[in-house]
Amino acid sequence: MSRPSLDFWFEFASTYSYVAAMRAGDAAARAGVQLRWRPFLLGPIFKAQGWDSSPFNLYPVKGRYMWRDIERLCAELNAPFRIPDPFPQNGLNAARAALAAIEQGFGEDFVKAVYLAEFGEGRQISDAAVIGEIITRLGHDAESVLERAQSDEIKARLRSNTEEGQARGLFGAPSFVTEDGELFWGNDRLDQALAWTQRRQEPQVRP
Repeated sequence: MSRPSLDFWFEFASTYSYVAAMRAGDAAARAGVQLRWRPFLLGPIFKAQGWDSSPFNLYPVKGRYMWRDIERLCAELNAPFRIPDPFPQNGLNAARAALAAIEQGFGEDFVKAVYLAEFGEGRQISDAAVIGEIITRLGHDAESVLERAQSDEIKARLRSNTEEGQARGLFGAPSFVTEDGELFWGNDRLDQALAWTQRRQEPQVRP
């Protein structure tokens, strides 16, 4: 029997997506669930809600709480953290490169490395040189991956991901969507999403 799958929708500008990405792969493996890494863009979704920036910028009190919360969560995970400047960063090219990396079999490692560069080291992930350096460090050919990332096919796939996310009701990141369409929003809902996925695969006892 094939493992049940769970879609992990993430945005590179999202702070809580960073935390989720650092633990989602291991958590899914322990649960016997196949995690599908789904990069998308929050910009069009926020725009549809009338926002021109992150809600953590639009609502400063909420933003101050978020930064302290991320510090605590990263400390628990023993993950580095620093506030990037600017925030949010432009993750368009990183998201396209993630799709190319997923296609070539090193998506999870690439996504985690980009998040560490952004939120652990304060680097500019909109810079193609930074993305290329990450790809090289992971043992892959940066030129070919970046070329693939800028292909019409990958660009269209990212647009399609974003449109699919909107159609599924996503309004923030990280989000988790089960095979039966159940939506769980937020890093703190990862375990619940995995548990739901497991239960849906349990054999039904017939009377």
